[in-house]
Amino acid sequence: MRSVFLLVVLVGSLVLAAGLLALGAFPPDPHPKQIQKVLPNDRFAPHG
Repeated sequence: MRSVFLLVVLVGSLVLAAGLLALGAFPPDPHPKQIQKVLPNDRFAPHG
């Protein structure tokens, strides 16, 4: 029973390591998005 558990843990860690290695070798492309932010016009407002 213990050997089956160790085998499952070993296979799972190998799959995880292979996935991380694949992500490191071929990272996904970023999805750029334009950011539109409305800035307050306090700096140019007349003070008086």
